[in-house]
Amino acid sequence: MLRAFGVGGPSVDTVLANPNVRPGEVLTGEVRIAGGDHPADIDQVKLSLVTRVEVESGDNEHNRNVEFAQVLVGQRIAVAPGQNLVLPFQFPVPFETPLTVVHGQHLHGMTMGLRTELEVRGAVDPGDLDPVAVHPIRSQEHVLNAFGALGFRFQRADNESGRIRGVPQQLPFYQEIEFLPPGQFLGKISQLELTFVTDPHRLYAVLEADRRGGLFRAGGDSFGHFAMSHDEVIRTDWAALLHQWMDQVGGRRSSHGFGH
Repeated sequence: MLRAFGVGGPSVDTVLANPNVRPGEVLTGEVRIAGGDHPADIDQVKLSLVTRVEVESGDNEHNRNVEFAQVLVGQRIAVAPGQNLVLPFQFPVPFETPLTVVHGQHLHGMTMGLRTELEVRGAVDPGDLDPVAVHPIRSQEHVLNAFGALGFRFQRADNESGRIRGVPQQLPFYQEIEFLPPGQFLGKISQLELTFVTDPHRLYAVLEADRRGGLFRAGGDSFGHFAMSHDEVIRTDWAALLHQWMDQVGGRRSSHGFGH
């Protein structure tokens, strides 16, 4: 229940038709308003997709909730005592929306929710978050399957504030999905991070390998950027491509490599 109206005011509940969605799809549902003991005027009803983002400030890092997509559901709504109102909505989910579920498994470290906000007399009252589960689109899933086929183990995921050089990123943050490499690479690479930047036509996959230093090998990070249409991604043997890139990274100096 939202508190903007005080004791005896209307209650507001957002109900999703299906909380499971993929980037580029549309969330549908209803905002249900139940009138209270006295009349109330709502200036506007807004829905927002919210996720947790890691922000660097000097030498410190902290997490904060970031709204990255909004839809206005209604404006100038008068609610009579005891009246029930239903506001249906359609909420387009951006293609760059971070993933929270892969193969039915929640990605540790990720949160995603749909927030209902009411503005009453200029005051905004944020309501509770309704959980939303974001699953990969087919091209993203194809890439993720290659990691599993090679024996990579998912570790955690998070969102980082900032932008990635060389990709047409729209949101002010990006998701990093972290994997532990299989045994054959453990001595050379301690961790591999995957970032997707997606639009309606293309998938950009950015890889960052944290390389272990050795007697004859410098440590540091190596980067790979791969850009393909969604159809090209499906036709590509990503397990072979990823294996080849890991072999190259295992013995090279710190570098920034670009793929397709």
